[in-house]
Amino acid sequence: MTIIEAIRNRHSVRRYTEKNVDNDILSKLEAEVCDCNAESGLNIRLVANDPETFNGLLARVNFYGAKNFFVLAGKESESLEEKAGYYGERLVLKAQQLGLNSCWGASFSGKRFAAQLAEGERIVIIISFGYGATQGAARKSKPMESLCKVDGEIPAWFRKGMEMAMLAPTAKNQQKYLFTLSNGAVEIQDMGGSFSRIDIGIVKYHFEAGAGSENFRWQ
Repeated sequence: MTIIEAIRNRHSVRRYTEKNVDNDILSKLEAEVCDCNAESGLNIRLVANDPETFNGLLARVNFYGAKNFFVLAGKESESLEEKAGYYGERLVLKAQQLGLNSCWGASFSGKRFAAQLAEGERIVIIISFGYGATQGAARKSKPMESLCKVDGEIPAWFRKGMEMAMLAPTAKNQQKYLFTLSNGAVEIQDMGGSFSRIDIGIVKYHFEAGAGSENFRWQ
């Protein structure tokens, strides 16, 4: 499965079966986590077969059967949440390519992981993953013209980037962002909203996958 196929096929899944994730798949995810940490400076952890993290009432209702997840943490900075979104979505799509399902923003108690954080670090969010009871369902998107501004004709690479960005998961499906193309440079503006900085990172990863990073530069 290519990254584009993973983007098109992946939908949020909140209910999971009891099937354990195979060790070889976990090893591949661990390797991806290590690569993400090395590139980003984040402190991402993979936790498998630990249903106790989701034993609260809200977690049991909203994320039934969840026992595997990525913990996204890092040193406090202006870019922390955007990095968490960008590299978290990279892991989400890697999981999809390996035949798993996932969901952003699972409810949990951070106290269980506080001792594993370095000074100045905090947990941004976690992502549940596993074998879904369903494959989820697509959500409606805002029209492309409301999510971007381009002077003149839209280049093919930019359109492909926007098509992938529009498939990115965002909190409450809010899509609070605006892409602008000017002189070959792409800027993405945060339009506010809950978890919007995380959303910006997720959307950036999708846009790069569609547009091809060789075709543009970020403003």
